[in-house]
Amino acid sequence: MTPKPLTILMADDDEDDRMSTREAFQEHHLVNDFHTVNDGEELMEFLHRRGKYKSAPRPGLILLDLNMPRKDGREALREIKSDPQLRSIPVVILTTSREEEDILKTYDLGANSFVAKPVGFESLVQLVSTMTRYWFQLVELPPQETDTSSRGRAATRTESRRSRAAIGTRSCSTTTSARAPAWTCSAR
Repeated sequence: MTPKPLTILMADDDEDDRMSTREAFQEHHLVNDFHTVNDGEELMEFLHRRGKYKSAPRPGLILLDLNMPRKDGREALREIKSDPQLRSIPVVILTTSREEEDILKTYDLGANSFVAKPVGFESLVQLVSTMTRYWFQLVELPPQETDTSSRGRAATRTESRRSRAAIGTRSCSTTTSARAPAWTCSAR
């Protein structure tokens, strides 16, 4: 079975940053769905599948800028983490801010990581490489779709593990037994 890609959603009002980040993921050969929105209002429309985002996929990871018009990243983060349907989606703050107050506030609101935007494309590619390894190879992420049945949750967890590992020219998946998780990788 071909792994289903994990959907990444980036909320950032800077078109150049959105485009550069998309290119950095492509440069890293990440085989994933990559969607972008311009601000916190659009982010919430996407997450709640309203308006033009009616058929939008549920993201498995959100990259969130803090300083955006209409609804900033802090407000959007507060809404995401207070919504039972959305709070399990990992949110990485990706911003130009390095202010201690922003770091503390976003972690208090439930951010999973805080990363200052790098300067230069090569540094961005390195950041994407690190994020890819962490978020798609090392950590266990919740399923992308909510299914309340135990059979649905188990199947979705298996798909989620497989999809996180669909990176580059290798396809990797995990299986979990009573003893320990096991990684299986093969060339595509």
